[in-house]
Amino acid sequence: MKELKKYFLLFLGMATILTACSSDDGIENPTEPPNPTSVDVTVQNFMWQAMNLWYFWQGEVPNLADNRFATDAEYTEYLQGFSNPESFYFNELLFSEDRFSFLNEDYRVLVQNFAGVSKSNGLEFGLVKFADSEDVFGYVQYIIPNSDAASKPIARGDIFIGVDGQQLTTSNFSDLLFGDNDTYILNMADIDAGTVTANNIEVSLTKQEGLVENPVFITDSFEINGNKIGYLMYNRFTNEFDEDLNDAFGTLKTAGVTDLVLDFRYNPGGSVNTSRLLSSMIYGTNTSDLYIRQRWNDKIQAQLSSEQLEDFFAATTGAGTPINTLNLSKVYILVTNGSASSSELVINGLNPYIDVVLIGETTRGKNEFSITMVDDSANNFIYSDTREGAINPDNDWAIQPLVGRNENSAGFFDYTSGFTPDIVLEEDLANLGVLGDVNEPLLARAIQEITGVTTKRDFTVQLPAKMMTFSKMYSPLKDNMFLDKDIRLEVQQ
Repeated sequence: MKELKKYFLLFLGMATILTACSSDDGIENPTEPPNPTSVDVTVQNFMWQAMNLWYFWQGEVPNLADNRFATDAEYTEYLQGFSNPESFYFNELLFSEDRFSFLNEDYRVLVQNFAGVSKSNGLEFGLVKFADSEDVFGYVQYIIPNSDAASKPIARGDIFIGVDGQQLTTSNFSDLLFGDNDTYILNMADIDAGTVTANNIEVSLTKQEGLVENPVFITDSFEINGNKIGYLMYNRFTNEFDEDLNDAFGTLKTAGVTDLVLDFRYNPGGSVNTSRLLSSMIYGTNTSDLYIRQRWNDKIQAQLSSEQLEDFFAATTGAGTPINTLNLSKVYILVTNGSASSSELVINGLNPYIDVVLIGETTRGKNEFSITMVDDSANNFIYSDTREGAINPDNDWAIQPLVGRNENSAGFFDYTSGFTPDIVLEEDLANLGVLGDVNEPLLARAIQEITGVTTKRDFTVQLPAKMMTFSKMYSPLKDNMFLDKDIRLEVQQ
């Protein structure tokens, strides 16, 4: 028993084509792998070459300097000193301020996750550390439809403290919840008077391959005190569902919505272009209004035109469907510290044009985009689904480094500390509420702000849900933001 206390990319699109690179840095042919005599450094060579060209902080990392090696032999000897590709990437190539670059030993897993496909039991949850120990408990945020969890007796707001009879702790939760165990049993608990108590209920969950999550989770509208209020819960920027997103706005438009509550509280990001489309659905389709501008490292930035660097609001989806826009001058967005990257990009991109009212907690503060890179030197290491046959068959690794930042039309990009809410209201473990219900606390607070009608309702939070992490951070996609547009340039290293 524990006392629960108040705790104080650019991912270039699928048709990206780049010309081969050349070098003036003293390495005769940097895209050719070295010929080591002992250690196979194929993976390390790919990582260094890709990072030297694309990494946003390439100029600040001494090991990535263009003049770091005088000869091929010196370069090869350096790579041979690192037998573990993962430690080489994280310990040798990343800038100290980089919080978000990652990698995966199989590029196919990353590609599937960008499409919203994963191996999952469908349970999305937050994890909270007890204040007086290293023990951890989880709380259910929502459940993906048509998943294994959707068929089990578990729902939003439920609490669990163990897996397979073991108490969750800061040191074991990763292996127990996100390890190789496809099936596990959750040990459930209750909250009563500020105390978490095991209740002897067990729920067995099984991860399934190829689970597809439609991020357009809830679309609804309400007529309250003469206000037609729309509500959209959107849980990831997945471009395969852009048409579904546009259809949702069509539903809201047909309903005559004049105020919108956009729920990003569990949205860690995704496609930059989808954020542009969503912002256009909110604000408008004037294609001469600048949405965002990209900023790369010096090597890449100097070679791109303003047309390549700038993205404007859109009039149609990628499929050519006219965008259903609400033409709003104000939007209310529900956020937590799990709201990141493309969620924050919508906030930043809309800020110069309309009043963006944030309700909830300070957002995560991820303003860099990344790129998926694989061992395809002829395409400058950029993944393309049309070039999978050109990827080195002896190297399945993919790296997902930060390669740039997006700034809005006013030039603002410095939100690494996150966006502070206009109305602070944390989720309450004692009353999480039903998502999409007008009485759910965060939605109810937004409705109160819209209608201007102050009720006797008390929004005091008894047990704030202080997440130390959440389930989406353990998917291969994590909180990645990728730029899915065609960039053509001749790269000179």
